[in-house]
Amino acid sequence: MAKKGNRVQVILECTEHKATGQPGTSRYITTKNKKNTPDRMELKKFNNVLKKMTVHKEIK
Repeated sequence: MAKKGNRVQVILECTEHKATGQPGTSRYITTKNKKNTPDRMELKKFNNVLKKMTVHKEIK
């Protein structure tokens, strides 16, 4: 049986990589508490293609 709660899975996608037009994407999957953070998340994560830390925003 699935757990009930406020935590949901979210997908984070790199904004800089999307703007360059290079093939591939940098995405991370994480969880957030939708009660504490109702708006979209923004985190700095490492992008393997660009080889640097970039801002990743929540999609969907």
